[in-house]
Amino acid sequence: MTASLRGRFPAIVFAWATLTLPAISALAEEARQHTGDSQQQTQQTRTQEPEYPPLLPLKASYSASMDKGISLSGSATRSLAEREDGTWIYRTDVDSFIADIEESLVLRWENNQVVPLRYRYKLSGFLIRDREEAIDFDWDNRVATGHHEGDSFSVALEDGALDPMGYQLQLHQDIRAGKREMVYRVIDEGDFDTDRFAVIDEETLQTDRGKITTVKAEKVRDADSKRQTLMWFAPDQEYLLVRLLQVEPDGSRYEITIDEAEIRR
Repeated sequence: MTASLRGRFPAIVFAWATLTLPAISALAEEARQHTGDSQQQTQQTRTQEPEYPPLLPLKASYSASMDKGISLSGSATRSLAEREDGTWIYRTDVDSFIADIEESLVLRWENNQVVPLRYRYKLSGFLIRDREEAIDFDWDNRVATGHHEGDSFSVALEDGALDPMGYQLQLHQDIRAGKREMVYRVIDEGDFDTDRFAVIDEETLQTDRGKITTVKAEKVRDADSKRQTLMWFAPDQEYLLVRLLQVEPDGSRYEITIDEAEIRR
């Protein structure tokens, strides 16, 4: 999921799109009006945190399903690996009947923060239009440049700016560190969006391999929004994402569940 499909194709990236579907316009507008306050609050929250856990190389595979009148299924693989130069490569590959997705991010991990360097996204599929997006981050000159569906863009960088993949990794690390409310400024399609998340509960999931104790989080939306995104992270497995569920306003459900994972501690 997220591979990010914010505004690209309705929730067909089974595993990752549901994390990056369009933000409620009212929430986004409010966030833009209070960007300075949000950034200051976010930075203050980070400085109050104790020691963050280090990044851990991982590879996880998921089964994905979509029920929208008919049931469809696919698979997704997500990996995180450190490179020889000290940067990291974060990848998602989705394979389904409807679409294939390749998404990657080269990043640095500095001061408990994902620092995106190079983001790439490609969607190709059956009876749908191919989509591509690229973002290059020039932190020395404080500018991000790229293209979305053939249109070029240039955006002035804010402190803590993230991309459609980087904020997902930051969310994982923030929850591992014990945070319960998170706000991210994300560049996608040539502009900034504000994404908010909150940990809301602890829950035990019954799986084919037995019971798993999880921390349950949600994407915070407007009170009148009928879309719901829920995520379950397993503390005993370094807070690995083990389930994600999105319910659309029309009742359609999109879900991923973990099959297997390898974490190198």
